Amino acid sequence: MPIKKLTVLLAPAQFAGSVNASIGMAEVLRDTGRYNCVFAVNNDWKSRLESIGFEVKLLGHPVAGDVVVTDSTESNVAEIEESGLFQNTTPLEMAILVNDWILSYGLKEMAETDPLVKTIIEDLKPDVIISDQLVQLPSIVTSGIPWIFSWSANTLSLNCGYPVDILPPPFLGLPTNSGTEVKEKYRQQVWERSREKWYKYRDQLVSMGCPKLQEFLFWTPSPFANIYMTPKELDYTDVRPLPDTFHAFDNFKRTGNEDKFEIPESLKNRSGKLIYFSLGSMGSGNVELMKRLVAILSKSKHRFIVSKGVKHNEYELADNMWGEKSVPQIKVLQMVDLVLTHGGNKSVTETMYFGKPMIVLPLFGDHSDNAQRLQEKGFGIRLNPYECSENELLDSIDRLLSDQILTQKLAKVSQRIQSERNIEKLVKIVDKLVKNK
Repeated sequence: MPIKKLTVLLAPAQFAGSVNASIGMAEVLRDTGRYNCVFAVNNDWKSRLESIGFEVKLLGHPVAGDVVVTDSTESNVAEIEESGLFQNTTPLEMAILVNDWILSYGLKEMAETDPLVKTIIEDLKPDVIISDQLVQLPSIVTSGIPWIFSWSANTLSLNCGYPVDILPPPFLGLPTNSGTEVKEKYRQQVWERSREKWYKYRDQLVSMGCPKLQEFLFWTPSPFANIYMTPKELDYTDVRPLPDTFHAFDNFKRTGNEDKFEIPESLKNRSGKLIYFSLGSMGSGNVELMKRLVAILSKSKHRFIVSKGVKHNEYELADNMWGEKSVPQIKVLQMVDLVLTHGGNKSVTETMYFGKPMIVLPLFGDHSDNAQRLQEKGFGIRLNPYECSENELLDSIDRLLSDQILTQKLAKVSQRIQSERNIEKLVKIVDKLVKNK
């Protein structure tokens, strides 16, 4: 008689980064043959997840008939734009905007999404829950089911409370070795501007049965297990350790086996190195910025594969480029020589997996922290996408492409990550939680 599979519910935030990271986790668990992985997602992700063999529980009801469905990525881009995160501003103002957006998002999620997740949990009765959310969902914390807190953003954010005075505050892109006075000055300014909304967010969590948050944390670490992704070459554990309940992973990279990709004919016979350019699912919605960077890159001697984003019809690419609304990133990364990225944590970890040099053009959130860490660790170059000159960007591309020492350094990192496959540690973590139930 076949052994009954245990059920793992994956509840990611409805952003490409969180969902794709959760897919990577689910693939590893599914491949053991012991776990049935179920996703709690909105309708946008249903067909894709089911096509790769995962069960889906919808957040809300399926949409049918002639109802017009809005792509959640389009909605996310609109919200990001409205919040001011598409502007070129100071690191302090950007950090304040990011914190304000996260808190607003958290209050909205508690009101709209949390009741739906609660219903799914009560119906499914999973053995383990993996929550890859920016904020806390009371339905998960108070479920009585072992749950794993997954953080797929830059790990500097995990510095909130472990302890706060060692590393810079998140979202500022400050050097790791910034002086104590500088770090505290920024921390206090961000806190003062965000205090009122944070207390509202914390009090709402407490009223729904969650533990009281430490000052200015967005979430409560799970008492069961906490996981995060960053290659150990970029981690901050050389500066501050984390509690034993935190487990580091090089990446949560999905296999991408279902994707197919070949270099387009329009680029095959052109000279020059092959470069991937993406500002992420949300950053690429900044059409004016995409136009600016495309204009600069059109003057390069190299070839570009471009992830154009949800507003792909609103601008044109140059002759040395090919692109679509979205491209299969896992496949593309294997083929290119260099990556131009916004610095999202998923893109950074996947690019490190394949050992490619990066130029990071940070926009908001953890992008600046990733850009700074990559540059100070010698794995890439950080440039301001709004202000970098044509010469700065084109020269940086040529400099990284000709850097043989960096090429060898990244090859060693890639070899280590691929050979160690430490994503498989997740199976042991889940096995332990199930055993101790």
